[in-house]
Amino acid sequence: MVRLNKIYTKTGDDGTTGLGSGERRKKYDARVEAYGTVDEANATIGMARLYTGLNHGDIDQVLARIQNDLFDLGADLSTPPSDKELGYEPLRIVPSQVERLENDIDAFNARLSPLKSFILPAGSPAATTLHLARTIVRRAERLTVQARDEAGETISEEAIRYLNRLSDFLFVAARICNDDGQRDVLWVPGASR
Repeated sequence: MVRLNKIYTKTGDDGTTGLGSGERRKKYDARVEAYGTVDEANATIGMARLYTGLNHGDIDQVLARIQNDLFDLGADLSTPPSDKELGYEPLRIVPSQVERLENDIDAFNARLSPLKSFILPAGSPAATTLHLARTIVRRAERLTVQARDEAGETISEEAIRYLNRLSDFLFVAARICNDDGQRDVLWVPGASR
């Protein structure tokens, strides 16, 4: 159970932050960058929900679940595997969360016509904000893979899969919020040459 009685602790004043394992890391640490960017994506999805809650209840319900999943993902990324006894079972992204996103992508994408051009991140306020969230999720994915590959962090494959599928879902959701793709803004190569 989470209990936040005091919002500031002053423990980060030295430029470090605590991981779920109790370990202290620099605030620019690769793992911290990854889960911090997941948090940024979550906040942007919250902003998108200002628009989806009005006209796209089906998308909004999925986004509400995703916001909770992103807290799960943040917990996963902020708690590296450890031999140290934590006193609790660390929360991890599980295959069913990835599968649920895949099912959502398939269901919503079935409503859309196939694309014959790339689309610009534009259109309705909901779609534009979802595109912004998509780009932040892509950055979170890059940082997570970088933490695994370059910093040697142990990160679950399910966490990486979840981020990859989430960016795909946000792309499809943005198209749904553009009147099922009817208001998508198509890229016109070389249009302003």
